[in-house]
Amino acid sequence: MQVSEPVVYSLTLFAALLVATPVIAIVVLALQPAPDLWGHLLAYVLPFALRDTALLLLGVGVVTLVIGAGTAWLISLHEFPGRSLLLWLMPLPLAIPTYIAAYVYVDMFEPLGVVHRMLTLWLPVQDAVAALPNLRSLPGAILIIALVLYPYVYLSARAMFQLQSAEFSEAAQTLGAGRWSIFWRVSLPMARPALAVGLALVALETLNDIGASEYLGVRTLTVSIFNTWLNRGSLAGAAQLSCFALVIVSGLIALERYGRRYANNEFSSESPRLTTRTHLSGARGWLAAIACFIPVLIGFVVPLLFLLHQSARRGSFANDAGTVWRDAFSSVAFATLATLIALLLGLATILANRWQPQAWKSVSVNIVQMGYALPGLVLALGLLTPLLAIDNGLNALAGWIGGSLPGLVLMGSGAAVVSAYVIRFLAVPTGFIKAGFERIPLDYDDSARSVGAGQITSMRKIHIPLLQPAMLGAVIIVFVDCLKELPATLLLRPMNVETLSTSIYQYASRGSFEEGAFAALLIVAASIGPVAWLTRFSDMPKGPV
Repeated sequence: MQVSEPVVYSLTLFAALLVATPVIAIVVLALQPAPDLWGHLLAYVLPFALRDTALLLLGVGVVTLVIGAGTAWLISLHEFPGRSLLLWLMPLPLAIPTYIAAYVYVDMFEPLGVVHRMLTLWLPVQDAVAALPNLRSLPGAILIIALVLYPYVYLSARAMFQLQSAEFSEAAQTLGAGRWSIFWRVSLPMARPALAVGLALVALETLNDIGASEYLGVRTLTVSIFNTWLNRGSLAGAAQLSCFALVIVSGLIALERYGRRYANNEFSSESPRLTTRTHLSGARGWLAAIACFIPVLIGFVVPLLFLLHQSARRGSFANDAGTVWRDAFSSVAFATLATLIALLLGLATILANRWQPQAWKSVSVNIVQMGYALPGLVLALGLLTPLLAIDNGLNALAGWIGGSLPGLVLMGSGAAVVSAYVIRFLAVPTGFIKAGFERIPLDYDDSARSVGAGQITSMRKIHIPLLQPAMLGAVIIVFVDCLKELPATLLLRPMNVETLSTSIYQYASRGSFEEGAFAALLIVAASIGPVAWLTRFSDMPKGPV
């Protein structure tokens, strides 16, 4: 064994412990008694929080399923005007964080907002106010969040629809089935594994959300944890509520795995022919194009135009440049450091399992990949106790040796924010690199060893060059996700330090979101490229019939 291999194995173990630590800390913290609080929680908080969380997850899941699966079916299996452009447009709502979408639409539909001013051109003022929908409600939250998150279902379903064998639809046609019957009885059931993955991601993102839910007045479990922690000052009560969130997360993961249990049995192994696209002409083609464009219009185009308009109107490009670029620097610094650490830990975890497969390494990979399922708020709460314990230990050590006390080394330096980012998004580079290694035959490793090359040499000259596309994709996605992350950043950032996401939250909390439009625009602009990158190879070559 080479000298460097123990380092790789140590990093693997460290990555697994890093992800497991906040969960363990939450459970330990939840064991502390909070008898004075639980009477209030049981009477006024928990029943409503569980109800609103369940309704929000159900509503967002249904809407994203209808939009995502429906548009994926239209684009994958049909040819119609504007389809080539929609291939790039459909995933773009992912560039709009849920909290930014909520701030934009509330601002647009409030009295004296853009929509209200347009309605007053045709209606009296009072009638215009009465005609405005109440977006600060559960239905409003469901609609706004779903229109931003539907691309998770769309991308998953589209990947499955493109790979469906033609023989299934042809067999259904010979039995007299029409297009809609084939969709309901053949295409949709076969896409179930992909739909389960997409819906699980949507549910996890919805559960992680705090900015949109709190702003729209929906008392989800995440918002209740936030209020119990900060407003009532009870860490134990917040940890106990977090355990309910972890149970929900476990249930979502179990449902996702159950939904895709037959993922390898949905395709014919005898016919490699893929289903060809059907040409939709005339009114049917234009209706299909409109049906696909409406979610993009509401989920991406309108928020983007609103942010551009508000930024230009208020002169944010020049007036607030100093503050915005300072917050942007903090965001980029935290995101860059977290991305590099996550990439290193993800590479070490997969390398260790490839070099010498063992049970504990496989378990480490599974633990690392579970980090994405942790809601940011729960993650922040779980990190608080261990990080403060380390800071206190460092101060005690400094006092014992007679040195000056360093103070809050981790909590005061941004290390807590970086740690939260690494834990939450470590699953991304791990998954990308694992998929990349699956395309590198083990024969390459054997050939390298036969000429005397060690593991590190093989990694440097063979693995890293071949893994560059996967690693680049992981870097892009992790970096942008870090820029958008709000709950963990809001609670773990050092004092007097703001990022783009937290500054937007502060503006919205004061009722002046327009002043943070430029910061929101920077986040959206940074996200558009990576989202487009995800779709560059999305279209399979098929000819219309």
